[in-house]
Amino acid sequence: MNKKYYRWLILILALLVLTFGAGIISLLSGEMDIPWHTLPDILVQKEGIQYSIVTQIRWPRIVLAFSVGGALSLTGAILQGIYRNPLVEPYTLGISGGAALGIALVVVLGLHLSMGSYMLPLAGFIGSIVTIFLVYTLSFRRGGININRMLLIGVMISFVASSMMMFLMAITSSENLHGIVFWMMGSLDEPNALLIDIMLYASLAGLFISYLFARPLNALRLGEEKARHLGIHSTITLRILFVVASLLTGICVAVTGIIGFVGLIIPHIVRLVIGSDYRILLISSFLGGSFFLIVSDIIARTVIAPNELPIGVITGLAGGLIFIVVLTRANVQSKIS
Repeated sequence: MNKKYYRWLILILALLVLTFGAGIISLLSGEMDIPWHTLPDILVQKEGIQYSIVTQIRWPRIVLAFSVGGALSLTGAILQGIYRNPLVEPYTLGISGGAALGIALVVVLGLHLSMGSYMLPLAGFIGSIVTIFLVYTLSFRRGGININRMLLIGVMISFVASSMMMFLMAITSSENLHGIVFWMMGSLDEPNALLIDIMLYASLAGLFISYLFARPLNALRLGEEKARHLGIHSTITLRILFVVASLLTGICVAVTGIIGFVGLIIPHIVRLVIGSDYRILLISSFLGGSFFLIVSDIIARTVIAPNELPIGVITGLAGGLIFIVVLTRANVQSKIS
């Protein structure tokens, strides 16, 4: 076997083991710790409070963390490839701002109280879709899409959406304000099994579709013109990948709120470890993001138990510190070399 493929296989197996191990620890950890040697008996007997905690509370959170972490990291890897910029993340294009504005509108108008539990995630998803449409439409010019223009428009739309949301927060009641702020910090406490299933299937579908474009993404690393010379239809590729990445981000934000840094730091670290070949970068980023979010959820549930921290706080602190360390070490190594 080629040495490169052997390294890839080792990396994937290591990420699978780490993700599986983190999932087991998450099942056992919480306000009520469960001894690891009793877990098989609990799952076989299918009764008691420990069985309910494992299957109805902790397992859905693990599935959601696996799906959202993988989707956000995968989206970050795709967008960084499209824009050829390692600092681009899923929220750069203003998708999170549009979703947050949709949520804020629904909360301020009280529609979530009269139209059921699906109203908040639906509003968030609609807000993200509107943002995607605006970014795509305003970026399109005769001759195709300018990705730099798209990036700038996304950032400006994010600022506008944030300002409008701040206006709504300033004029609403303190109760509504608390709900909006808590949603913005992100949470995996989602009791709706249908939304969790949608998130899982969407993330796996996004991984499958993105793999169909691994070769074009590798070619786009050289630039759009050179990619065209290699036989890649860069315009269609950019459109499809932009839509896939945007929809994945919109679903994540609609279901769990804004969970930052996953789509920025994980693809960046994976790229430093294994390289920029998208045949390995996509799956490694997906598994790395899943592992990172599962571990972050464990910390969020246990660090001040029985209370729980918003998971966005943990990912922001951990991701920011890790990113600073990675950049510092990279600068030091470049100076030494």
